[in-house]
Amino acid sequence: MGWLALLTVGCTRKTVSFNSRPGDLAVTNSGAPGDSLTTTGRKGAPKLSIAGRKAVLTKEEERAAKEQEKAGQRKKRIKKNVFLGERIKKGLVKSGPKGRNQVIEVFYYLKTFKQPNPMAPAVFYFSTKKHSIYKAVGELDASTDKVLHGPYKKMQNNQVLETGYFANGTRHLRWEKFDKKGVLLTKTHYEMGFPRDANISYYDAGQTMLKEVVPYVNGKLEGDYAMFRNDGRRLWTGHFENGHRVGEWTNFGDYKKYPHYVFEYGETGYEPEVEEPELIREYSHGGSVIFDKEKNIDKRGDADPDAAPVKDARRPGSHGAPTPRPPVRKAQDRRPGYHPPAATPPAVSPTPPSN
Repeated sequence: MGWLALLTVGCTRKTVSFNSRPGDLAVTNSGAPGDSLTTTGRKGAPKLSIAGRKAVLTKEEERAAKEQEKAGQRKKRIKKNVFLGERIKKGLVKSGPKGRNQVIEVFYYLKTFKQPNPMAPAVFYFSTKKHSIYKAVGELDASTDKVLHGPYKKMQNNQVLETGYFANGTRHLRWEKFDKKGVLLTKTHYEMGFPRDANISYYDAGQTMLKEVVPYVNGKLEGDYAMFRNDGRRLWTGHFENGHRVGEWTNFGDYKKYPHYVFEYGETGYEPEVEEPELIREYSHGGSVIFDKEKNIDKRGDADPDAAPVKDARRPGSHGAPTPRPPVRKAQDRRPGYHPPAATPPAVSPTPPSN
């Protein structure tokens, strides 16, 4: 019996604690749980019997888990193809010689054509025919002209020269110009083509008939200028820089749709303004070029190319001389190479009027 009792005690499972000390009473209750190496009191903890077993996932579940992980790591993309609620497309133009002196223009334009505001001081578009950006002088052609709309950046030798935004062909929000060293030259704020600090005048008290837009920035003439007739037609367009007229100034005269005279001032406003602008182009009522200084064209003494044909009163079969069409204007005597301005740009106050 003594040997049987010793055998029974020796086969009894005991709970061993790592913090037990010699002399502690051993728990010999056979109903107690096993040692901590095989069991645990924590709910849901893994057991040694299944700790090395991998979770079994179907291919669909594994694919979904990977997609979810990628979605969490993926950055939210900024939509660059929409600006002010309009779908746009990116364009790029390079001009000048290749290398450091090449000028690069990055821009966006409307995917769906919309005619710009005819009363805006200046409208810009991209010509798919000439692959260049131009300032409009009349209505645009929906088949070839892309209305600028969205961010714009002009660079040379990795240096930003000009940056801003277009909205339906007009300058919008903040525009900045820099020199080749990155120094800020001008900063102008626009609202759909109109400079924020411009002096705008109207023909009527209700301010519905625009008369003149004189751009001022920090008390100095800067930006696009425009003058209109009392019937809403454009009369003059031009540009100021640093208080001086620069570039092309266009006169529309009494023409309904096409420009009449185009004069040219200096290239930059940081040099003295020329006293008398040079006439570089002249158009007929139908928009035909009758004078172009660069192309050496001078048809001002010829018959009007856009005049309606005169009905021939001759009897059938007669081959007499046809009736000549009236000339554009009476030929004027002038010395060779001299073309006096046929119109004078309006005088503008160098400083804004005080309110």
